[in-house]
Amino acid sequence: MNPSRGKGNTARIAACPQCGKSARLDANNAWRPFCSERCKLVDLGAWFSGERSIPADEEPPADPSRSG
Repeated sequence: MNPSRGKGNTARIAACPQCGKSARLDANNAWRPFCSERCKLVDLGAWFSGERSIPADEEPPADPSRSG
C-alpha cells in the first residue's frame, strides 16, 4: 500500500472563484478558496467598490423608537 494515497494526504481541489485556476482547499493554501493573494485582493476590491453585493429582498423594518 502506498502511504501517499491515504485519506489524510488527499487535498481537495476547486476552481478559484476569481480566475478559475485550480486551488487547494486545505491549510497549505493561505488564500483559500482563491489560488493566490492577487485573486483574493481582486475579489476584495470588487466588494469594496460595490461591484459585488448581497441583494436585499426588502427594506429593513423601521425603528419604532424613532417615530416622532
